[in-house]
Amino acid sequence: MGRHEARERRSGGVSRGVSGPPAPTDPAARSSRWRRALGAVFAVAVVALLAWAAHQVDWDEVGDALRQLPAVVLIAAAALCALSHLIYSGYDLIGKRWTGHGLPARRVMLITFISYAFNLNLGSLVGGVAMRLRLYAREGLRQPVPAKILALSMASNWLGYGLLAGGLFLFGWLAPPTDWHIDAEALRGLGALMWAIVAGYLALCAFSPRREFTLRGHVFFVPSLRIAAMQLAIASANWLTIGAVLWVLLQQGVDYGHTLAVLLVAAVAGVIAHVPAGLGVLEGVFVAFLGPQLGQGQVLAALIAYRALYYLAPLSIAAVAYFVLEARARR
Repeated sequence: MGRHEARERRSGGVSRGVSGPPAPTDPAARSSRWRRALGAVFAVAVVALLAWAAHQVDWDEVGDALRQLPAVVLIAAAALCALSHLIYSGYDLIGKRWTGHGLPARRVMLITFISYAFNLNLGSLVGGVAMRLRLYAREGLRQPVPAKILALSMASNWLGYGLLAGGLFLFGWLAPPTDWHIDAEALRGLGALMWAIVAGYLALCAFSPRREFTLRGHVFFVPSLRIAAMQLAIASANWLTIGAVLWVLLQQGVDYGHTLAVLLVAAVAGVIAHVPAGLGVLEGVFVAFLGPQLGQGQVLAALIAYRALYYLAPLSIAAVAYFVLEARARR
C-alpha cells in the first residue's frame, strides 16, 4: 500500500465530495440563515394579520349562515368532495403507467389518497413528499421510481392549474378588487404566461429527442405526449370538481366560472403564503372577491363547511388507513 493510499485509509476514504458543516462565514450558510429569519418574520406577520382579520368578522352572522345551509347542499358538496379525492387518487396511476412498476392499482390509489389528505392539512413537505415516499418505500419501490411518480404527480397538479387559470385569467373571468395592487391587464398577462408554460411542456414532451437530462446536478425526466395529455386531463378534472364543491356550498350565488377563478387565485396565494392548509389565506381571498356580493357571513360559512368536508373528514379516514398500513408493514 502506498503512502497516499494509507493516508486515505486512515482518513476513512477519499475526501472528494465530502465536506463538513459550512463555516460561519460561508455565504451559502448566511443566505440560509437569512431565508429562515425572513420566513419566520413572514409567518409571524401572517398570524398577526389573521388574528386582526378574525376580530373583524361577525361570527354570529357566520354561525347563522352555517346553520341555514340546506342538508341537500351539504350532501351534494360531500359527494363532490369524494369525487375530487377519487380523481386525485388516480394521479399516481399515471406514474404507474409511466414507470411500469408492479404495485396494484388499488394500493397506489390508497397511497395517493392518504398523502393528499395529509398534504391538504399539514403541507406538501409532510404529506405530498415525505409520507408518499415513505409509503412507496414500504411497498418495496426503490429510487428513482418513487421520485419520478412524485414529480409527475406534482407537475400534473400544476399543469391542470395552469391550463384552467390561464384561460380564466386571459379571458377576463375575474376582476381584482380595487384595493389589490394588480389590475385586470396584469392578470391577463399572467394567464398568457401560464398557457405558454403549458404549451412549452407539451411541446417538450412531443418533440424532445431525449427523455432524461441533467440541469445543475438535478436529473429531469420527460414523459411522452400521451402521458402529458393524461396529466392535463386528470388535473383539470380535479380542479373543476373542487370549484364545483365551493359553487354548491355558496348556493350558486355567483356563476361557476367566477367561483372557480377565485379558487385558483386562492390556491396560488396559499402556496406563496406558505401557511399549512392555506388557513386564513383561502378565506381572505374569497371574502375579498365575493364578500361584497354575497356577504361575509355566507362566504365564510361556505368555507367552513368546505374545510370540514374536503380537509378534515378525509384526514380522519386517511389517518386510520395510514396506521393500518404501518401496522401491516411492521408485521
